[in-house]
Amino acid sequence: MVPVTDAELAAALDTGHLVLLDLWAPWCAPCRQVAPVLVSLANRYAGRVKVVKVDVDQNPRTATQFDARSIPTLVLLHRGTTVRTIVGAQPEPVLAGAIDAALASAH
Repeated sequence: MVPVTDAELAAALDTGHLVLLDLWAPWCAPCRQVAPVLVSLANRYAGRVKVVKVDVDQNPRTATQFDARSIPTLVLLHRGTTVRTIVGAQPEPVLAGAIDAALASAH
């Protein structure tokens, strides 16, 4: 899992891997709830999916770029293009299914 800022986002998204972008804030209870799920997914998909975390309070440009009106907002990107956006804390099987579908369509 890679924490990034507005200034670092473009470099973080510049990868051949699928990216799971977590738009979150420290005060957000659902964000804290989904955090261990994201750690688990980062380990499960290591080498295939890059998990990137952006604190929307500290990085409003990224929040605006991805139209994050509610958090957590999870954005799956392939080669910088949004594949799917998921709003709200979701259980691991739901997020894993979204990742599996995105990986399947990316090849």
